[in-house]
Amino acid sequence: MDRQYSSDLFERAVDELAKLPGVGRKSALRLVLHTLRMDVEAVDRLAGAIRSLRHDVRYCKVCHNISEDEVCEICRSNNRDHSTICVVENIQDVMAIEATNQYNGLYHVLGGVISPMDGVGPGDLNINSLVERTEGGRVSEVILALSSTMEGDTTNYFISRKLAKTEGLRLTVLARGMSVNDELQYTDEMTLGRSIVNRVEYR
Repeated sequence: MDRQYSSDLFERAVDELAKLPGVGRKSALRLVLHTLRMDVEAVDRLAGAIRSLRHDVRYCKVCHNISEDEVCEICRSNNRDHSTICVVENIQDVMAIEATNQYNGLYHVLGGVISPMDGVGPGDLNINSLVERTEGGRVSEVILALSSTMEGDTTNYFISRKLAKTEGLRLTVLARGMSVNDELQYTDEMTLGRSIVNRVEYR
């Protein structure tokens, strides 16, 4: 196939950037042109940051949040409430809740929600490790902070059944300050913060 640009290196850069989600070929072209105008040192820093991100950032073995160590800072912190676990769909949701400054417990990142249409079942999510974390009596509350979608509600129900026999465990959900079908990460901080503070018993 004939190449589109006069430089193979240029075309390769555009091709690779265009593979990123939300980045079309025109956007990739603009980014590559901008990169060519940047100082070499700035480009090297950018490349180094991306390389370190991929090689050195991992997932916390406890909560599955991103971390540079085996256990993330939140799970290690003595200033957090270790008796409360907030269950979220993804890492973006952790960031959204942290931005509210209304929650001081721990997290558990499922890595998605149950969605048979997309081929995602309970076994594809970090549910078993959540159940293990609640064993032993140290955890007194699990907050189901999933999006108010059909998939989120289905996942809430499945988790509630898995935790039903855990003695002394309180199961709560976010107050419905969010609209149905709203995704957590796109909810404004004030609404999300109120939903956490005013959480209710899961029924």
